[in-house]
Amino acid sequence: MTPTIDDVRAYYDGFGEREWERLARPNDGALEFALTQHALTTYLPAGGRVLDIGGGPGRYALWLAERGYHVTLADLSPVLIDIARAKVAGSRDDARVDEIIVADARDLSRWDDAAFDAVLALGPFYHLPDPADRDQAARELARVLRPGGMAFVALMPRYAYLRRTLAIPDERCHLASPTFMTRLLEDGVFENDVPGRFTGGYGVRPTEVAPFFARYGFEITALWAAQSIVPDLQEPLAALALADPAAHRAAMDTLMHVAGDPSILGLANHLLYVGQKAS
Repeated sequence: MTPTIDDVRAYYDGFGEREWERLARPNDGALEFALTQHALTTYLPAGGRVLDIGGGPGRYALWLAERGYHVTLADLSPVLIDIARAKVAGSRDDARVDEIIVADARDLSRWDDAAFDAVLALGPFYHLPDPADRDQAARELARVLRPGGMAFVALMPRYAYLRRTLAIPDERCHLASPTFMTRLLEDGVFENDVPGRFTGGYGVRPTEVAPFFARYGFEITALWAAQSIVPDLQEPLAALALADPAAHRAAMDTLMHVAGDPSILGLANHLLYVGQKAS
């Protein structure tokens, strides 16, 4: 059965507090968080309004609020939005989080044209296997962003879904399905029939990312592998931070420097696209 948006919502509802913790875990999301923070620090305007669509429990929203941005946080999951409200309420920077609301990236009609100086979409686009849905989400992203504003969009390469299928024992049966493999490798569509698992995914070809967003008025600024060259070496990297902080700092500098190497993008776990809306 083809996954629906309700399946995706249910998957993230089930994460709860773990989704807040994920970006702090050294063997999971900490490197992704650090590299994305580096991109935001490098390419965000000095201040202004930011929409964090698909922002889950608010880890990025609060990080931005701490740095003086006014943030609107939205997500498909009511459970994650409730967690975000609690996290923000307990923060000294809550006054700069303007709104926390359940919303779908395909429909941003709540907000006016050119309402934001930057938009983060660090999840929605790899859950839009229907081309019409991707087009609608990209149009909405462009519409609410001011001319010259910056977009930060997370994507997944299709080989990441193939690696995932190889790695998880009770999902490996899909490898013997010609329909599954064709849908994944030819169309980028990841449909997982194991109950409660990640499903409704879309995997990109890295060479197609910039042309896709260019159709909606964006000029590419960067395309990075969000875990650089070490998606499977994050635990040793965390151990290095404890054993030799200076070496760890040097390693992180190098990992950020090479994250945009085109030769690594197709084998990344996640990609981070940074684009500027034409003015």
